[in-house]
Amino acid sequence: MVDMTNIDLELLCEKAIAAARAAGKVISDHRRLNVDIQHKAAGSSEASQVVTEVDHKAQAIILEILEPTCSEFELALVTEESPDDGLRHEKQAFWCIDPMDGTLAFINDTHGFSVSIALVAKNGKPLIGVVYDPVEQALYHAIAGSGAYKNRQLIQVPRLDPDLPLILHTDVSFESHPWFEQTRSGLQEISESLGLKGAAIEYRTGAVMNACNILQQPNSCYFKYPRKGNSGGSIWDFAATACIYNAAGAVASDIFGQFLELNRHGSTYANHRGILYAAQQTLAEQVMALHKRLQG
Repeated sequence: MVDMTNIDLELLCEKAIAAARAAGKVISDHRRLNVDIQHKAAGSSEASQVVTEVDHKAQAIILEILEPTCSEFELALVTEESPDDGLRHEKQAFWCIDPMDGTLAFINDTHGFSVSIALVAKNGKPLIGVVYDPVEQALYHAIAGSGAYKNRQLIQVPRLDPDLPLILHTDVSFESHPWFEQTRSGLQEISESLGLKGAAIEYRTGAVMNACNILQQPNSCYFKYPRKGNSGGSIWDFAATACIYNAAGAVASDIFGQFLELNRHGSTYANHRGILYAAQQTLAEQVMALHKRLQG
């Protein structure tokens, strides 16, 4: 049980917002400049292995703002660019930080990178979610049970629109998945059953912005099938948006419809049971059914 009041969570949320905006400024100031690109031993995809000096600078300014809260509120810290010290399993809650999600998009100067900060309880429940998009200067934030907001305006989750197609937002690596063709035909079937106009797959990098975009576009979903080993996304890719989705009344779950495991023992990777984001429950249920059929 988290021993923090609503006032505490509001204060911590404002700290996270300040940190996300500060990191976003660092990222914007370095956009289109020549930056040092490095590779790290993490995951199995290029997206998980590439890192820039900007990631480290953004993380430094986030920690400068958030680290003082750790001693005051007995919080741990987990960040993409630092080793996991395991304290997330001991403290009442932990900051879960991705200083720049979608680094490949940043390197290629395409939309899809963002700052993502969450506060997650020891039991894995996301308490605070903050995302900042430096390109659009858009701020998304939520406190569990208190609604989700974009630029301080309450997010209204879009309903399915029969005049538009069903869109799966994912990254281009999905084209090599053994279920790619079955998924594409399955999406067409889902579209027909929901009375929508066809189906398509759009490729964008950045798990965080993929999720945020769905909350503004009807008929959209973002999902990944379960993966073994160290691949497919870590808790910092999903924690903030899971909080935002929960608060907005949308669906952020694993591919089986269960809560995302955001404080997994033994690994920071969170895609072992897949992930599923959808604005509407009816669409989410159809995607779960498709996965069940493909599993056999």
